[in-house]
Amino acid sequence: MLRDVLIQKGLSNREAEVAELVTKGLSNKEVANQLFVTEKTVKFHLTNIYKKMSVKSRAQLIVWCMPHHSFAEEEKKAAPAQVASNINTIPRGNTTVAQTIPRVGPFSGSGTGNDTGNQEPGAGI
Repeated sequence: MLRDVLIQKGLSNREAEVAELVTKGLSNKEVANQLFVTEKTVKFHLTNIYKKMSVKSRAQLIVWCMPHHSFAEEEKKAAPAQVASNINTIPRGNTTVAQTIPRVGPFSGSGTGNDTGNQEPGAGI
């Protein structure tokens, strides 16, 4: 989607590729490596992009591109994050309780591994 908008703004396919990678946070060196060109070539494309887009810096280019950036990838990343939120809970009997990480070492408090204070002695996880 972003690439199509950039091409409509007058960028070549390669310039749109460079702009898209820069918008994703890649450095000039990383863009060059990904596109199999030199850093000098990336800088050349960026100069042309800045002129065509009427922006003065990499930051302005990124800000311009953000509303047009596809968030489909981020939606895919959000789903595993929801699953990850359940990692801190563990089943205990018929209920699910929050997992406590026992402290270990000389500064761990009572030394019982039971720092919640509301469980019976010896009822650690």
